[in-house]
Amino acid sequence: MPTNRADTAEQSQPGSGRTVADAIREAISTGEFAPNQRLVEADLSDQFGASRASVRIALIELSSEGLVERIQNRGARVRAVSLEEAIAITEVRMVVEGLCAAKAAERATVEDCSLLREIGVRMQTAVWAGDLLGYSELNNRLHSAIRTISGQRTAEMVLNRLRSQNVRHRFRLAMHPGRASISLPQHLAIIDAICNHNIEAAEKAIRLHLGSVIEALPEVEGIRSRGFGAAELR
Repeated sequence: MPTNRADTAEQSQPGSGRTVADAIREAISTGEFAPNQRLVEADLSDQFGASRASVRIALIELSSEGLVERIQNRGARVRAVSLEEAIAITEVRMVVEGLCAAKAAERATVEDCSLLREIGVRMQTAVWAGDLLGYSELNNRLHSAIRTISGQRTAEMVLNRLRSQNVRHRFRLAMHPGRASISLPQHLAIIDAICNHNIEAAEKAIRLHLGSVIEALPEVEGIRSRGFGAAELR
């Protein structure tokens, strides 16, 4: 009997080229699925056009990555990350992204630098226009480009997993009033260091940037807990 591909974790939306785990991971990373939101197998099966069995396997995989938690007799839900864990994640990012920035400074081509500088210009435009969502998307694009340029595939996998776990805190920080004007010059310094092939400066710049993120997180979460703060992804 032919194997039904819908019964494997490799099946997702037809023609998408993604697995079910990829699709759910992306929904968590973008905030489509909120922290503590229940993940019902039947609903996910309908949403992603996959079998219940493949959805179940995907949830097990995402549970091992720390994105989903499975509760006995209650099913699965998106795992919520505490402030303390968000800070710990960012501390690890400081080390690993520092490595990526250093490697990117070593490897960056003319085309790579053109891309990074283009992102920097667009980030400036977004800040001037008050486009916080656009700035946040460019922020993610910049960090992703640096990881790719670095050629550190293992580091890239680690960082993708950490950034997915920390999506709620990253979004709150991105929407925090005044944060973009603080992080913009930090990002431009990272771009300059990489494009000048200054390995030490690139690593230092990204560590300083993520250090400022760690300093800002408690303030942002404190404001949120008092009922103020910016809107959160649904």
